Amino acid sequence: MKQILPILTLTTLTAAAFANAGAAAPAAAASGLSYNRVGISREGQNTNLSVAQLLGSSNVLVELSTRSYVTNGAYADDSSYTFISLGYVFKNVAAGVDATVYLGAGDENTNSAIGVNLRRSLSEVLNGLEIAVGYEDRSGAGGAADESAWTYELAYNINKQFSIAYGVIDIKSEDDNRNVVSLRYNY
Repeated sequence: MKQILPILTLTTLTAAAFANAGAAAPAAAASGLSYNRVGISREGQNTNLSVAQLLGSSNVLVELSTRSYVTNGAYADDSSYTFISLGYVFKNVAAGVDATVYLGAGDENTNSAIGVNLRRSLSEVLNGLEIAVGYEDRSGAGGAADESAWTYELAYNINKQFSIAYGVIDIKSEDDNRNVVSLRYNY
């Protein structure tokens, strides 16, 4: 499963790039992806809330997320933290793909992160469909280990305001993938 998602993602993006390469029009139209949004997602027993906003008419993206973690077993622990990131969105880099590069900071367990996220609308396949692939390198503090994670997401925009998404987080320091279901409101 871990090899299928990256291959499927790269195949889809490559096919879209070749489809647009032969067209007489420019390589791709503006993506039309919404970056101003509020979301709630569920990952096992973890609930994540987030808000993202482009600053003014610029491509600077600020995102604030709060995350709650509930663990079971002998060392049960309920905790939450706030994570903030500042990024820049490069729109329509190639074949309608938007690339966001960001830096983030959190609490003592997720001190800092640097990452990149690629998003593309797949409206030529199904109106409202989009795909995202990301990579994040996290450095821990307070005894937390450094880790990296790949993220894969398939989202469907129900209308201009609401979207639903299914994603997979592949954290390299863990054996399992994490499945994430999200509901977002675009404003």
